[in-house]
Amino acid sequence: QVTLVESGGGLVQAGGSLRLSCAASGRTFSSYAMGWFRQAPEKERKFVAAISWSGDNTYYADSVKGRFTVSRDTAKNTVYLQINSLKPEDTAVYYCAADSSAHFRLGYMASHYDYWGQGTQVTVSS
Repeated sequence: QVTLVESGGGLVQAGGSLRLSCAASGRTFSSYAMGWFRQAPEKERKFVAAISWSGDNTYYADSVKGRFTVSRDTAKNTVYLQINSLKPEDTAVYYCAADSSAHFRLGYMASHYDYWGQGTQVTVSS
């Protein structure tokens, strides 16, 4: 069992930055690939970024490449999402997720992930 808790969201002006954190509980966290998704009001949850269990491989949605960086600190059982050059269209609830099913997968679909956090709100003002 894995419990995920996101933090770091908030209200920020366009062009600003935020670092989201996802703290995980569970001894097997280090063996799971992790992902970030976001969901804007009345829209589908969409993939943002993923990082392999080792941290050596990452994968990003085209819409965030060059602005978002995913990383992980296994010693702290935490995954991060650094968001730079924020745009109003980045406004959404951001969720982290853990993939316990496929050790070498960098999942980009919500169905690839087994565990989800409760989300953290990011609001970008223009």
